[in-house]
Amino acid sequence: MIFEQLFLFYLYTFVLLLVHQFIMKIIIAGAGEVGFHLAKLLSFESQDIILIDTNRESLAYASSHLDIRVVHGNATSISVLKEANVQNTDLLIGVTSSETTNITTCALAKQLGAKHTIARITNTEFIHNKDEVGFEKIGIDELISPESLAAKEIELLLNQSAFNDTFEFEDGALLMIGLILSRTTAFVGKTVKEVAELYPNLEYMPIAIQRYATQYTLIPRGDTQFKEGDQVYFTTTQLGIDEIYRLTGKVKVEIKNVMILGGSKIGTKTARDLCKHSFNVKLVEKEKEKAFEIADELPNCLVIKGDGRDVDLLDEEQISDMDAFIAVTGNSETNIMSCLVAKSKGVKKTIALVENMDYFQLSHSIGIDTLINKKLLAANNIFRYIRKGEILAMTKLNNMNAETLEFLVTSTSIVCNQLIKKIDIPRSAIIGGIVRNGKGMIVLGDFTIIAGDRVVVCCLPQSIKKVEKLFV
Repeated sequence: MIFEQLFLFYLYTFVLLLVHQFIMKIIIAGAGEVGFHLAKLLSFESQDIILIDTNRESLAYASSHLDIRVVHGNATSISVLKEANVQNTDLLIGVTSSETTNITTCALAKQLGAKHTIARITNTEFIHNKDEVGFEKIGIDELISPESLAAKEIELLLNQSAFNDTFEFEDGALLMIGLILSRTTAFVGKTVKEVAELYPNLEYMPIAIQRYATQYTLIPRGDTQFKEGDQVYFTTTQLGIDEIYRLTGKVKVEIKNVMILGGSKIGTKTARDLCKHSFNVKLVEKEKEKAFEIADELPNCLVIKGDGRDVDLLDEEQISDMDAFIAVTGNSETNIMSCLVAKSKGVKKTIALVENMDYFQLSHSIGIDTLINKKLLAANNIFRYIRKGEILAMTKLNNMNAETLEFLVTSTSIVCNQLIKKIDIPRSAIIGGIVRNGKGMIVLGDFTIIAGDRVVVCCLPQSIKKVEKLFV
């Protein structure tokens, strides 16, 4: 993460995901935050990266800090794309601030010989109607919307209110959840093996633990002891969620009343989605014109024109009656401080959008439930396509140097037709579950993996290369 040491771990993890038999030639159009972030991740693995942008200052900064090549110009220019050697490019990623530029760049690049293209977009209608429109026909293989990803992440967090991190595999067939163990947790002080013996039919698997007040991540084994204050990640099925609530002492609070600070694209998208699911939503926006636009666009949402940093305003709008407070303005500090105010008023769930990744380490210690970041969400989704289908999904565990990855098992995979206990899985990795024919399962050593299975693995950076070889 961009917090110096954690960010290096983060880079290293994604770097290992890209190790292959050849160097990929990748063009990134757009040297903004997302483009620079991707270029940095990829350059650490010595990929052949070319960054295109119209801003000479951004290119100069990238060129002086990264081992990449830069091309000055408009990415929609055919001559600029040819200068970047687009005809021999394995992947072009359009991540400028303009979705029109990204779409046009991808379409042109595909016609000029790029093998694969990904476009960052803000209009989520494109994603909802991509099959009907047929974007692949015009040269766009994948569409990524950081705003849509952030809104989806927020809604998932609200639906699982007691957890501070969540991720769905195969539309919820398997779930990954993160939470902090309290003193009342039934299995604090017990080992993983002891818990398995006490509760033999549980539908969950512990996959990663970070000890309280440390930055050390461990993959739990049978003799690993659960301790108070541990940040623990589990994989589970829908049936196992209630059991986790019961054993951890967490209370599943129904969230109905939600206040959103900031009428950004994420704020508006989140409000729209929550209103569709019958949440009572208040949205606070300080710009008068934007507030009126959102009110017209979202008739079921109560839009308040005002400054969300004004505590008197929040009190006037009954913030203490809210079940959740979501701060998604363009200022990280405003989002964090307003969430702290909401927490002090008794709001059960607080979520803050941050651009400065330094704050991630502080989130739980200062009392905010969850921080989200568009760059990380976008990077997770884009990196899935680098491996050309071997990895179906992946996510970084917040504040931890570990990843969960979903692999598709083929008939030639080493793990195919093997008992789990017979597979040479590194000690710094663990199989968290399997999705077979759309059904999620928590599996143990006597389970046989077959072709077509989707296997979720959690691993530390040093074991990713070895784990990947098991699924080639």
